[in-house]
Amino acid sequence: MNLPWSEWMPILARGAGVTIQVAVLSAIVALVMSLLAGLGAGSRVSVIRVLSQVYIQVFRAVSLLVLLFWVYFALPFAGVELSKLVSAVLAIGLNIGAYGAEIVRSSVAAIPKGQIEATIALNLSYRQRLWRIVLPQAVARMLPPMGNLMIELLKSTSLIYFITLADLTYEAMVLRNNYYIWTPAIFGLLLIIYFLFSSCIAMVFRMLERKFTVWR
Repeated sequence: MNLPWSEWMPILARGAGVTIQVAVLSAIVALVMSLLAGLGAGSRVSVIRVLSQVYIQVFRAVSLLVLLFWVYFALPFAGVELSKLVSAVLAIGLNIGAYGAEIVRSSVAAIPKGQIEATIALNLSYRQRLWRIVLPQAVARMLPPMGNLMIELLKSTSLIYFITLADLTYEAMVLRNNYYIWTPAIFGLLLIIYFLFSSCIAMVFRMLERKFTVWR
């Protein structure tokens, strides 16, 4: 009995498109929050520092699935009703961004203090120190853990199945219900697709690591 590939692939491709969309938008939110909260956690302004630390601690401590449920199912009771896509992007982006903020904070903190003192002696402003000295070196340190975090973000998108957003996992479950006898093949194909997506992310970050290593 032949596998019905011709019927599966359009459905999985449609789900893969949604997964990629959610992953890319969530990654943008996560990277922005990582940078803001990571730099904010080391700020000399107490209000910014405290707010950044509260964000990091809260969103790292909560379950992503529970956060997803809260954003999509609980916020409407407060008069804030978000679409499935926006709910997924916010929940995943804010959660992963909290982990990314720790990567940014620790990478910036790893810059030798002697370099910071030298920039102060050269009368560079805070913005000049940040963009010319600190961040270029910190980014090179961030890339390996940030690459792993982006892979985790991709895998986290499978949770949006629980709010019935038609992503790759959701479409695979639909196929499983319609072709129950082919369950191992369907989920095997699902594993391969996620593996290929993750490999692409890993490849991009390895290229970035090589470029920044040469630059340094």
